[in-house]
Amino acid sequence: MMHRIQNSCLIPALLLASCAAPPPPATVAPPTYGIEQFLDTTAMFGASFSSAGDKILVSSDADGVYNAYAIPTAGGEAEQLTFSTGDAIRALSYFPADERFLYTSDSGGNELNHVYLRQLDGSVVDLTPGEDLKAGFFGWADDDRSFFLQSNRRDNRFFDIFEVDVDSLEQSLVYQDETGLQLGAISPDKTLLAFSKNEGDQNSDVYLYDRESGELRNLTAHQGKEVHRPATFSPDGRSLYLITDREHEFLFLERYDLASGEREEVLKADWDLWYAYFSQTDRYLVVGLNEDARTVVRMFDAATFEEVELPQLPNADITSIAFSPDDRALSFYASSSRYPRNLFALELDADSPRQLTQNLNPAISPDHLVDAEVVRFASYDGLEIPGLLYRPQGASAENPAPTLVWVHGGPGGQSRVGYDALLQYLVNHGYGIYAINNRGSSGYGKTFHRLDNLRHGEADLGDCVASKQMLAATGWVDGDRIGILGGSYGGYMVLAALAFEPEEFAAGVDLFGVANWLRTIESIPPWWESFRQALYEEMGNPETDRERLERISPLFHADRIRKPLLVLQGANDPRVLKIESDEMVAAVRANGVPVEYLVFEDEGHGFLKKENRLEGYRAILDFLDQHLRGKSPASV
Repeated sequence: MMHRIQNSCLIPALLLASCAAPPPPATVAPPTYGIEQFLDTTAMFGASFSSAGDKILVSSDADGVYNAYAIPTAGGEAEQLTFSTGDAIRALSYFPADERFLYTSDSGGNELNHVYLRQLDGSVVDLTPGEDLKAGFFGWADDDRSFFLQSNRRDNRFFDIFEVDVDSLEQSLVYQDETGLQLGAISPDKTLLAFSKNEGDQNSDVYLYDRESGELRNLTAHQGKEVHRPATFSPDGRSLYLITDREHEFLFLERYDLASGEREEVLKADWDLWYAYFSQTDRYLVVGLNEDARTVVRMFDAATFEEVELPQLPNADITSIAFSPDDRALSFYASSSRYPRNLFALELDADSPRQLTQNLNPAISPDHLVDAEVVRFASYDGLEIPGLLYRPQGASAENPAPTLVWVHGGPGGQSRVGYDALLQYLVNHGYGIYAINNRGSSGYGKTFHRLDNLRHGEADLGDCVASKQMLAATGWVDGDRIGILGGSYGGYMVLAALAFEPEEFAAGVDLFGVANWLRTIESIPPWWESFRQALYEEMGNPETDRERLERISPLFHADRIRKPLLVLQGANDPRVLKIESDEMVAAVRANGVPVEYLVFEDEGHGFLKKENRLEGYRAILDFLDQHLRGKSPASV
């Protein structure tokens, strides 16, 4: 079968030496750390074994910008392989027979990624040259003689599929897309391609393309709304594994027999199954489940489907399993709220894994950080809303903490357990955090996910407001000093909260949030064409829902905002255009309300460079200290 690079669960990781159960809340606040200390922690993701199995290719921001590094599997110092000082580099994969490797990068956060080949002599080849195009790496063919790229260079709405010869680098067109299909799997003999096609919000089908006959057929035609997407082909190529919610509340795994069309349930749980893939020699099947905002990885013997026991690290999640070429070793990341991602290697005949990285700044004691607690509450209509609560050490009834409702991106995202430098920085400085998973969040079943469709800024905002009552009832939250913070869709929720519930939150921090839904939906990047109908069903169609979109857009109601606001924006953001924040800031300033505005000229939708995060995160704490604590501005 084809070995696709897996990147489904990029979640921060845990130091093996410090995997003890979390300490109880301290009665005395711990020492505080500066943002420089938090950002001296290294972030890392991705893993690809070298052909000899002695190195693992990763992406790391150890030098301030994401670059490619090689980490010896036996332990030792990482070798830096790329040296970008500006644009982030995401390492993709070593070549199967040598140490050439692929990586991807955009320009200033514009999301127009190209795929690059780094040669053995250090020279670099752009495999996807051109202007205003977006390209991606899909994975290696089963025979290791070619790999597959996706590019929208012909039509910026759709992604064509190309096969690249491993020696000559000659590219041949495999499939030309005209309808918005997303490639999901390629059969072991490279003759069949499985695609998913969105037919609207939470409604999709799987299409099978035969390269030899040119036939494209729908395998999952259905009535009503069902999700179907391809996960992987079976090693013999006779079956296709599907992820679906057919007749079930949650996504599960089933096997589709390509000859008969029969479908067999493989793995089902009362949580969403996210992904499934086979190891390099097809010996193991790995699946990932989203269990109550945590990733749970399970591994099975592919022949017998008996579960293979994975290492158990106390208070840690194991994620992102990658295999050596011979399947005799694997790597993984381990994670918790108090620790950033660390990479481990495990020989499958060994008793314990080897920790390869120590990414938490040694100046920070993990005992001074806090774990997430899953907390649910009854919202304004009785609906149970989940979230992750972070209690600062030292917070009590005698010393109540100012607190933030933290709203995730999306719409349809999810706040998940894992290390977040900004979150821990704020908690370490005495702020409580409730990372709410309001109605419409993913991970809690399709019914919950649909509850905010065409009700954004209303039904979901009501959950954020209702969470204040739960927070005040903890006994350690200062109910008069509750603010709201979020990025992207969460940033929209901040603006909506200040505009539509102007007396509920004491201050707001908006990171690149939507202010004008009409403009945002009308200006979505062209490569989102396949998701346009789903976005219309969830948010509204500007041609038919203009009145409602104006009603829920904070920009048109900015005159109601009375509470202090901080806005952070990337100048190159292709999703939420800078003009959104420009206009919102100007409108709120016209009210005489305190507004601070930071624009990062070399960032897009999110801030990747450490120097920008340092400036932005420090500004957030200063703003909160001034407007939630009443302190005079001072850098921390």
